[in-house]
Amino acid sequence: MKPILLIMAAGLGSRYGGLKQIDKIGPNGEILLELAVHDAIKAGFEKIVFILREEIEEEFKELIGNKLEKYAEIRYAIQKIDNLPQGYTVPTGRTKPWGTGQAILCAKDVVDAPFVAINADDFYGQEAFNKIYKFLTTNNDENMYGMIGYKLCNTLSENGHVARGVCKVRDGYLEEVVERTKIIKKGESAFYTEDEVNWTELEYSSPVSMNMWAFNTNIFEALEDQFKTFLDIEAIKDPKKSEYFIPSVVSSLLANNKIKVKVMESKDKWYGVTYQEDKYIVRAAIENMIKEGIYHENIWEEIKPRCMTNV
Repeated sequence: MKPILLIMAAGLGSRYGGLKQIDKIGPNGEILLELAVHDAIKAGFEKIVFILREEIEEEFKELIGNKLEKYAEIRYAIQKIDNLPQGYTVPTGRTKPWGTGQAILCAKDVVDAPFVAINADDFYGQEAFNKIYKFLTTNNDENMYGMIGYKLCNTLSENGHVARGVCKVRDGYLEEVVERTKIIKKGESAFYTEDEVNWTELEYSSPVSMNMWAFNTNIFEALEDQFKTFLDIEAIKDPKKSEYFIPSVVSSLLANNKIKVKVMESKDKWYGVTYQEDKYIVRAAIENMIKEGIYHENIWEEIKPRCMTNV
């Protein structure tokens, strides 16, 4: 079965100050995730699943979803805060979704093939999609997953802190990934904090995950099992804000020798819209890539509509 592209677009974008997933960035009003979809289709992906919040579903479809149906099969999954295992309820005062782990779990019913999961607000680059598509179409081991690794120094924002999965890699395979939710750049150095007081320096070129994971469908069973554990232990510590992250699930599976994760390195620079100020940096970067011939002025000019692809 052909691999699927799963795009997590349900984030609230609180630091950005708006629905960053549907903010117009490109020269012709393209939103950032259009570049991801464009690059994925060029690499060979034909089916795209968007994970959305219910509140933005209709606006999202009108702005971008209906347009993309010309080029790929589009499906949707809705991430709801009350989409919990049987016997669990939403804590009093909780208003935000439960993180990337729950987001992917919400797509279980529409994902029936190996897939790559990405964020809607990150630019990954064409090299990454080519590498991960090749991995998904040649991997025959259901317990072998994949990840695109970036250098930390290529993924930092000039405008505030970011979250990254900091990785330990040996001989091309992932040994450990730890989610650091607050990393800042200071000059040519990077630091993270867990308590807002103490800061620890990170190796500036450390390999990090940008949530570009290649999974087989058996990941859903692991996500379901570990979600209950998360709700029983971690969510109790901070009922309003705690999040169920994909790296924690992968780390647990690695620690128990249930999977291996092949790390494919990308030298591309990350671009994303974590903050409003980032938008102008990303826009300038896209314009520069058009000048260099990486993208056409109209990015869809080189992609054939679905009806022509099958002729």
